[in-house]
Amino acid sequence: MTEFWDWDETLRPVSQPARTFIPRQPVDTQEITAASESQLAQSTSDEAAPLLEAFPTSNQVNYGGSDSDAYVGGESRGTTDRPLLRRKSSITLRKPHNYGGQSTYGQTLFNSIAILLGVGMLSEPLAFAYAGWIGGTALIVFLGFLNCYTAKILAGIILEDPRLRSYADIGRKAFGPKSTALTTIMFCLELFAVSVAFVTLAADSMHEVMPAYSSDTFKIASIVVLVPLVFLPLSILSYASIFGICSTLLIILVIFVDGFSKPDAPGSLWSPAATSWGTGSTTELGIAFGLLMAGFSGHAVIPSLARDMVDPSQFDNMINWAFVVTTFIYGVIGYAGYLMFGRNVSDEISKDLMSTPGYNSWMNELALWTLVSTPLTKFPLSTRPLNVILEIMLGIDNLTPFQGGIKPQQLSTARRLLNRVIFIVERISVPALSILVSILVPEFSSLMAFIGSFSAFMICAIGPISAKIALEGRCSLVDASLLTIAIVMATWGTLAAFLTA
Repeated sequence: MTEFWDWDETLRPVSQPARTFIPRQPVDTQEITAASESQLAQSTSDEAAPLLEAFPTSNQVNYGGSDSDAYVGGESRGTTDRPLLRRKSSITLRKPHNYGGQSTYGQTLFNSIAILLGVGMLSEPLAFAYAGWIGGTALIVFLGFLNCYTAKILAGIILEDPRLRSYADIGRKAFGPKSTALTTIMFCLELFAVSVAFVTLAADSMHEVMPAYSSDTFKIASIVVLVPLVFLPLSILSYASIFGICSTLLIILVIFVDGFSKPDAPGSLWSPAATSWGTGSTTELGIAFGLLMAGFSGHAVIPSLARDMVDPSQFDNMINWAFVVTTFIYGVIGYAGYLMFGRNVSDEISKDLMSTPGYNSWMNELALWTLVSTPLTKFPLSTRPLNVILEIMLGIDNLTPFQGGIKPQQLSTARRLLNRVIFIVERISVPALSILVSILVPEFSSLMAFIGSFSAFMICAIGPISAKIALEGRCSLVDASLLTIAIVMATWGTLAAFLTA
């Protein structure tokens, strides 16, 4: 009887032999029952097998019929088989697949915190000034919970299916191949906005150190540093991550040392500035949505973190602690900055630390110099995925398939020279455009609000919850509530960011 089946529990393709018609013979129902039990046992024993198997005859593998959304070898076929996803099969019962990761629980926890803690922390005090004590506290706790919840969703999807490797693969599985373009655009917008924020932060910090020159002057001059950096290999740029973590810790230390060392306002934790319990306006509250959400933006690397764990089953517990630590640090920085400067706090608290008399000048200058160097060194790291996407679109990436199967070394000398020129122009264009946009949109808070309200809400909240609903074929009350709130906050915050830009 198994010869009439065309799929099994592991979604592997099963060949169908030619059907023949034979006279009906009397059968024993006990034999049928025994055969069915044997098939069920065989299916159960195969549940631990990988979903993806290599077939020498084709680069495309059909999973679950012609409507499957499997993605193999850079190509996709059809759309998701919805009825199959709704049934309770081995996909939902299987334990997380072990990918042979090398990172321990502690290493993954450290990497997660390092990714979440970024330049967005400088705007946390302004977010509290806009939202007030009640609104700021409620928002940062809620957004910490929301992002932790969606991070678990992404990890759960990626660990259940060995075929999936990235955020884009999750979107492709949930929404079909057409979602790839939208996902790519969202990532490019976020990466470009972050690169603009890095330029703005570095120039503003330089202006505080040397006020004789304007921020725009430093932005234009930064191209001399940024252009050589975008051509460096990742093996060298990776050291910037360690430097960035040290810079973050130094800024936190300086904020509290300054706050406790100064007895009088402004800028003192002993003599707090005037604050308010509520928000000032609906526009300011929308800006606060984006400023706080931007600090939790890191879901693009969640699939890599989950796959690289030695024991992926510990991911949920690990990410809980990562968001607890990050939310606590962001909350403490927001509280401290709001107490020290009140409604007069700047969009970058580092500006207030330099402009307020009575602080330890050498410590603050050291912190500012790290704020100058950290964005510049992180710029090529954040723009490298954007460079790769553009180079693939232009057909100049070494791994991009060329028409006719021509390899890069087989191209003519003129074509190789042209590709090299396009490569150089593309690498220079990204920092040049980032500097131009930074000059046109000089407000750091507006940039961070846009990143948080538009990009972060889409990638970190709306996308994961929508994927979960699409794959499960149902929408729980919790998911519906969180998705609705996220859409409202994203729309509200994006409009507020544009109105204040």
